[in-house]
Amino acid sequence: MKTAKEEINTTKLPAHVAIIMDGNGRWAKLQGAARVFGHQSGVKSVKETVEAAAELGIKYLTLYAFSTENWNRPGEEVSALMELLVKAIHDETPTLNKNNIRLLAIGALESLPQKCIIQLQKAVQETSKNTGLTLVLALSYSAKWEITEAVKKIASEVQKGSLLPEEITESFFSKQLTTKDIPDPELMIRTSGEHRISNFLLWQLAYAEFYFTDTLWPDFRKEHFYQAIVNYQSRERRFGKTGEQIKNTK
Repeated sequence: MKTAKEEINTTKLPAHVAIIMDGNGRWAKLQGAARVFGHQSGVKSVKETVEAAAELGIKYLTLYAFSTENWNRPGEEVSALMELLVKAIHDETPTLNKNNIRLLAIGALESLPQKCIIQLQKAVQETSKNTGLTLVLALSYSAKWEITEAVKKIASEVQKGSLLPEEITESFFSKQLTTKDIPDPELMIRTSGEHRISNFLLWQLAYAEFYFTDTLWPDFRKEHFYQAIVNYQSRERRFGKTGEQIKNTK
């Protein structure tokens, strides 16, 4: 019997996979531990998933690491998350370089603690010449925030007279987003059994395939990632066309 990895057609991989890493708190509760323990345990899942994506040849992997709404969590948990973020980025940068992985970050990064910003900028710079997988961390990110900021920029250009309303196309709008140099995700994975987008890449996920799993994030391993890819490859992506039209273009 084939493993999930063996079932994958490496010629039909999604170029970009986005993941909502959910369930750390519930996982910790099941262990009788504090929520922070769940976040710490989730770091192993990040490592495994990044390795799996890089080994397959996925070009872009975006991880929803911290939303703008997460700032409303208890201060102790937020502080622990920020400390964990700084440590993880510091510890993993050499590994990213070793594996030819480039790091990027999107979101309202200026709202992060200064030491997080410094460590993040350093890691982004040190991995900037890598040409393999691009790992994108969505930090202090909100899709509504991103779209609102894009609209503000466009409105300002129109007000100044340097942009005409008829020049505002889908392509133009996409270039105002934080993901302007990144292709839209073709697959979005969410763990923990929740079936929500949670303010994540609302514009970019317009034509993505969604894959939901009951697995809590700290338990997510390479095999789970492979299963999501296999499931994605079993689907027919029509983009508004009929199945017959798709078949006729193959």
